Amino acid sequence: MMQQGVFLVLLTLLSLPVHVHASEQAPVHAKTYSEPVSFDWRNLIHRSQLAGLHVFEGDHLVLITDRPRRVGDDIEKLPEIFDEAVNVWADYYSIPLSVVSDWKVCGCLIVDRERFREAGLLPDAIPDFTNGYCDHYRFWFVDQSNPAYRRHLMLHEGVHAFTTTLLNMSAPTWYTEGIAEWLATHRLMQDTETYEHTPIPSSSNDVEQLGRIEMIHRLYNAGGATGIQEVFKLRPTRHGTIDSYALAWSVVAFLTTHPRYQEAFVAMEQNPFDKRMTHRLTTHAGWNPTVVSRDFNAFISEIDYGYDTDSMIIDWSQGDLVPNEWVASSVAADRGWQNPGWCLEAGQHYRLQATGLCTVGAIQEGDGQLELKSTADGISIDWYRGKPLGRLLAAQWVNKGSKSRFELTGEGAEIDFIARRSGPLFLKINNPPGQLRECRGAIRVQIVHDESVELSPSEK
Repeated sequence: MMQQGVFLVLLTLLSLPVHVHASEQAPVHAKTYSEPVSFDWRNLIHRSQLAGLHVFEGDHLVLITDRPRRVGDDIEKLPEIFDEAVNVWADYYSIPLSVVSDWKVCGCLIVDRERFREAGLLPDAIPDFTNGYCDHYRFWFVDQSNPAYRRHLMLHEGVHAFTTTLLNMSAPTWYTEGIAEWLATHRLMQDTETYEHTPIPSSSNDVEQLGRIEMIHRLYNAGGATGIQEVFKLRPTRHGTIDSYALAWSVVAFLTTHPRYQEAFVAMEQNPFDKRMTHRLTTHAGWNPTVVSRDFNAFISEIDYGYDTDSMIIDWSQGDLVPNEWVASSVAADRGWQNPGWCLEAGQHYRLQATGLCTVGAIQEGDGQLELKSTADGISIDWYRGKPLGRLLAAQWVNKGSKSRFELTGEGAEIDFIARRSGPLFLKINNPPGQLRECRGAIRVQIVHDESVELSPSEK
């Protein structure tokens, strides 16, 4: 959470901000940033130590905590992780490391708030907060039982400190919270325990207790996943909910990775980070709110660990009406929903047949890996979203506001169905998005319009 009010001057100011144009460094994001303000943290550190608090220091962070030291909790490594993350943030915003090298903030990891208040480290002017709060060069975050989530909260508030102080951030809530979630999401490499930025995590094990993707799933399945226009209207609050953070993250993830909207998103970030950002985004050339909403709804309907937007881009073109004779196409195993160019008519009967084998993953076998081959009926060695791995799925897109989704018309090697609505047919091989990189080959699919069967009275 980021403070919207006046900066509390709690420490001695040694230098004033100087504005430098990032365009002089030929960055990706051509914008204005501020030189960091330097503070003498020694007085604060001394006061903390007198109060019996632990102090750990890195290049960019003074970390103060009342958390009792425990074997293996690695609290002392948090400043090092913070330093590694700062390099990622500087690269994202194209701020030279020579500028960032002098940037340093103070973070308080809190178990008992009263101890910090008594030590003068949590001023009364700081409002109550649930998990974290940032006031420019200082931030506070509540201790967590899970180390991964503790690190995430630290980095989330760190992003707020970084953007507020160096970029004069006063952007809409969807962006400030979304980009904080995007830039804070990470994992520690297993062998070296070094920091790696993973904005769309590959595995839930990498982001224990974070739950952003799971929250999107719950909201979506319950019909409560807010559309992108509603997320744009999020308001700042001191007690942000998990669903609001998840939705803000999902919008930034969508706009950052989707080829249709990357240009508009980057263009928005070229200008000042102010309340006009949403307007600049939505008035960018080519921005079509209807198409954007459909793409975003499809994005959150499919988002999962390891999601790769490039392999999940959807072709929404209408295609040609399915003729009364067999026509064929193929469905690649390494992509999400695909449009073979077949347009259905509501109430009409269709037959679909699929043949062939494709690779849908691999399992460890001895010292090597065994490729998993599947027909269009799938294999029961694993399941995804209630369907066998590798099973051919056929669907149509249904526009129902926040409940918009792909509605299955059938599945497997033999599909006989009556179209519920007019529009294109979409096909895919059932597989988690994060596993598509291991998939190879395609299934051959044929379809025919069968005029001999009409919609039954109960289906009209």
